Amino acid sequence: MSAQDLASLDPVEAACALLGAVVRVGEVAIRLTEVEAYGGPEDGPWPDPSAHSYRGPNARNAVMFGPAGHLYVYRSYGLHLCANISVGPDGVAAAVLLRGGEVVEGEECARQRRTPGMPADKLARGPGNLAAALGLDISDNGLDMFSEQSRVRLELPEQRPEVAVASGPRVGISVAADRPWRRWIPGSPGVSAYRRSPRAPALRARMG
Repeated sequence: MSAQDLASLDPVEAACALLGAVVRVGEVAIRLTEVEAYGGPEDGPWPDPSAHSYRGPNARNAVMFGPAGHLYVYRSYGLHLCANISVGPDGVAAAVLLRGGEVVEGEECARQRRTPGMPADKLARGPGNLAAALGLDISDNGLDMFSEQSRVRLELPEQRPEVAVASGPRVGISVAADRPWRRWIPGSPGVSAYRRSPRAPALRARMG
């Protein structure tokens, strides 16, 4: 697969296509086992009120509106970085959040960036942990992950392996909370636990 392939997919299709792909920064490589799809503004093809791009382009979310295959990095709650990959056509906002993965190369280097003594299966579980294990920086925002000159590379298999894929609601968001745009590989130790935002509508009230 290529950036052109990611540009031809909607956010959920792209999320599925990215499962099993590898993100590499130097000696550390992480196989993606959990991702979440995000769309764009109300007038776009994939309206998504939980997306950073919902209110239109700005300096922070510009990468989401750009060509597919670029790294969108932002700081979450001022505490940790999260990494996304832009998908869909150039000019149309969409991205896939990298929520969890398994360190397949450079475990010792990844471990030095995390809490000492942390089990290997927790090194890249959760979006902030994944970004930390890779050693990402806010200056990586906008990098072309398919460029040979980029320090952050996305390696997609030529043919997607046949793996089981589970789906469910995205984690920790308060609007569009029940949209099943999260995808993961069942049984992978790199998959995080589902946590519903306390600000999301109660399921009982919504169903009643």
